[in-house]
Amino acid sequence: MRLRLLAASAAASALLVLAGCATSAGSGGSTPDPDPSDDVVETELAAAWLDAGRAVGVVTWGSSSCVPYGEASVDGDTLSVTLTDPEGAACTRDYVPRATVVALPEDVDATEDLEVVVSGDVYSGSVELDGLDPEDVVAGMTDYAASAGWTDVDGLFVILTWGSSGCVPVIEDVAETAEREITVTFVDPPADQVCTADMAPRGTVAFVDALTEHDDVELVLVGDGYDGVRVSILPN
Repeated sequence: MRLRLLAASAAASALLVLAGCATSAGSGGSTPDPDPSDDVVETELAAAWLDAGRAVGVVTWGSSSCVPYGEASVDGDTLSVTLTDPEGAACTRDYVPRATVVALPEDVDATEDLEVVVSGDVYSGSVELDGLDPEDVVAGMTDYAASAGWTDVDGLFVILTWGSSGCVPVIEDVAETAEREITVTFVDPPADQVCTADMAPRGTVAFVDALTEHDDVELVLVGDGYDGVRVSILPN
């Protein structure tokens, strides 16, 4: 079953295929960056469960303004993702983790392990997600609620929010504010900001350093319209 990749982007107008500007890690710690390479070799990858097991955030490293897009298919316990960088885009020269959000078909059992195999012009590699506990999984269509999931990179997680693809949340700060609690503060946008009228998934990558516990951690979202929204960070 073929699916369109969903990623946040200021330039995208379609809901099913979106290439966007994933936010880099907040000030809670320095993000562990792999060494960049122009060769088509094994790519540094990470992945996270999102949306109660109804989506996956695929993390790659590169320009924050040129998040890859593409298509995906599921065969048994393997999610195959083909990533393509935007053509003709003026990409910033930074090197940060970006998240591409991939919606999964309803027949994918998120309680089972899932192998994510990535390919593309400059992407090649795989990463495995352990199955979620049944109580963390919700079947059916998305409810458009914010969600988050850990990757297998220590301290690195992906936040999924829904809204205008032209107004992606920007992280101001990430901090461990209590035991098993992380607060992410988004920048409040200017009052005259112009946003597209679509309802799109926006993948934001965040990093917190020296976290005491990774199990049963609650995420608190503040700023940019979020007033203390709490979500549980899904395990990897």
